[in-house]
Amino acid sequence: MQKKLLVAFIALSFVSLFADTTYEGARSVLGSYIEYIGATAVIAGLVGVGEFIGYVFRLLGGVIAGRSESSKVYWLITFLGYGINLVAVPMLAFARNWTLVILLVFLERIGKGLRQPSRDVILSEITEGIGRGKGFGIHELFDQIGAFIGPIVVAYALYLDGYSFAFLVLSIPALLAIISLAIGYKNYPEVKAVRKSTKSGKLGRTFWIYTVAMSLFTIGFMHWSIVSYHLKAANIMSDEGIALLYAVAMASDAAIALPAGIIYDKAGITSILIAPIAAFLEVPLFLSGNGIPAAVIWGIAMGAYETNIRAAVADLVEAEGRAYAYGIFSFLTGAFWMAGSLLMGLFYDVDRSLIIPLSLISEALSFSLLLTLKGHKFH
Repeated sequence: MQKKLLVAFIALSFVSLFADTTYEGARSVLGSYIEYIGATAVIAGLVGVGEFIGYVFRLLGGVIAGRSESSKVYWLITFLGYGINLVAVPMLAFARNWTLVILLVFLERIGKGLRQPSRDVILSEITEGIGRGKGFGIHELFDQIGAFIGPIVVAYALYLDGYSFAFLVLSIPALLAIISLAIGYKNYPEVKAVRKSTKSGKLGRTFWIYTVAMSLFTIGFMHWSIVSYHLKAANIMSDEGIALLYAVAMASDAAIALPAGIIYDKAGITSILIAPIAAFLEVPLFLSGNGIPAAVIWGIAMGAYETNIRAAVADLVEAEGRAYAYGIFSFLTGAFWMAGSLLMGLFYDVDRSLIIPLSLISEALSFSLLLTLKGHKFH
């Protein structure tokens, strides 16, 4: 790999490390902060709407970049996305009502949605010299390191001086992400990407079964905003403890990612079957106050899901239809996660035990649909 490409690759890896330190640090205590300012569990569930908005803007960012033949547009969208992150998260320090908190969460998700397609195109070009699989693997490792560090930083900042100080501290990694991005741009200013076809083609029955299965998975998968809200509202953990528990979940996510990927390469759909099982098991554990084992299982569910969803879509759809397939898949799973988060928030305010059958039914349906694909030749 050429020296400039190597520097750009390392810089972009640090961009993700610092950006995830910022976002995951804030995310670890969002639910407890929402409870702290006097809002309800339904409001905590609205964080899931932000995730969905992020998926919508991921599609928009991909369309804008894909229709442009200018390297400057790719980099401009990427800088804009990370710039929004730089502003939105630290501004939580000054948010004293739930409306502003939710708006800032939505803004951060919009930034991530816009930047991700352009960033991934740039990264795919930079990693050609070392192999894309290896390159993206190293990049994901940096990403998870940031996701682990962020909650720990927030926990310590909370211990020192409360929520406002904790959110302000996160402006430091946010700024470092922008600086690292500038270094990446300086060393790789010209993007070689060409416009690709956006025609959908025929996605096929197997793709739709898989998409429905994973959408059902997201309905029953408890969003961390609901988790942290419960831990705070039920006085199970301190604010610092909630942040540290999220670090445990992120460590579990990182630990399962590589094994899940290896299993997928050998066994296909079998590697994803653990996701709905883990997604259900963590719900009663969290609700009963068993935070550490629940966080470990939550991380396993997230790790198995995030590691293999893109690989499975690519294996299920021919190359010319993948852009459309990824868009549909992201949109639907994001919509169902939003719906599930809102439903869990409503159930929590009425009778929190209702969350258990909701998760059981959706994850059982997800598991059953995935089983129908077990014999499918993915590769």
